[in-house]
Amino acid sequence: MKRTSPHLCVLDLFSGFGGFALGLQNAGMKISAFCEIDPFCRRVLASNWPGTIIYEDVQTLTKERLVKDGLRKIDVVCGGFPCTDISVAGKRLGIAGPRSGLWKEFYRCVGEIRPAYVIVENVPGRPGGNIDAWLGTVLGDLASLGYDAEWHCIPACAVGAPHRRDRVWIIAHALRIRLSNWISNGLAERDIAEGKEEQAFAGHRSTWWSTEPRVVPLVHGLPRKLAGWRKASVMGLGNSLVPQIPELIGDMIMDYQDKQ
Repeated sequence: MKRTSPHLCVLDLFSGFGGFALGLQNAGMKISAFCEIDPFCRRVLASNWPGTIIYEDVQTLTKERLVKDGLRKIDVVCGGFPCTDISVAGKRLGIAGPRSGLWKEFYRCVGEIRPAYVIVENVPGRPGGNIDAWLGTVLGDLASLGYDAEWHCIPACAVGAPHRRDRVWIIAHALRIRLSNWISNGLAERDIAEGKEEQAFAGHRSTWWSTEPRVVPLVHGLPRKLAGWRKASVMGLGNSLVPQIPELIGDMIMDYQDKQ
């Protein structure tokens, strides 16, 4: 689709391998900077987005530093803060835990930068999609900064991947934009309303991956001298997301921008 509005500039926090950035870029946004603490992931990002600034630590990233580096315009701040303490696979320490607690740095960055849009991704939490343990904190923090928000649990199978991989997506916008249920309505229009994603692989359940994507075929048979690369790759893939979902969200944001 040809866009009539200018690119929205994105700051991608907790970037990993760049799945978030790839999706938003495909939707017509410009990736202005990354922030990723893992050196292996930073090498991947530098290879795929040469010349793009990559910050190393969200705890030292400030608006002042962005402006000093020439990044005065940030329209979108996105990221999936660490799920370690809120995932069912973790120690259940909650959003105040040492890793998931980095949300406070995400929140601080949003407060300093004041982008038009904020996109947050994370795991549902307890089985059955009960995300109250962290969602209330995130929504409350965003509201305190003057953002309204909508959220939806979108599984990977909703965009054609052969596994469920539920993830919660929060799309916040400045109250001056004053939208109402636009994300939910947009998802419904794209046939991703609750329950409809199950139709994506109807009749082909035998080909589904059980829970998460299998990464063993990507690394099986590598020589021992590449063991470090193998471990870093598996960790990065395990923390990654399906780029088609942020692309879907980015498309809806850009559609809205085009109509203004």
